[in-house]
Amino acid sequence: QVQLVESGGGLVQPGGSLRLSCAASGSRSSFNYMGWYRQAPGKQRELVALSTRGGSPNYADSVKGRFTISRDDAKNMVTLQMNSLKPEDTAVYYCGVGAIAALGYWGQGTQITVSS
Repeated sequence: QVQLVESGGGLVQPGGSLRLSCAASGSRSSFNYMGWYRQAPGKQRELVALSTRGGSPNYADSVKGRFTISRDDAKNMVTLQMNSLKPEDTAVYYCGVGAIAALGYWGQGTQITVSS
């Protein structure tokens, strides 16, 4: 059974930085894809960044140049470094993993609030 534990959420001022981490346990074949999605109030969950084992990451246009996803396959961890945060980045961020791009396992979610 795959389990994901997220950490690193919180409140930050516009222009600030935060780092999210997600530790995964379970079958390594479920970790081919590791990524982050977010859901703002009243909106659908959307892709933020997706990392493919051995491939190049994909980013939402809204975060390109500001967010960086990285993974440590030895530790089964994925992180999201978020810089130059904007109020519109406020959302619950979810870590997800999957054997395919349609991620099948999700963390509990962590709140990111960008506000002065």
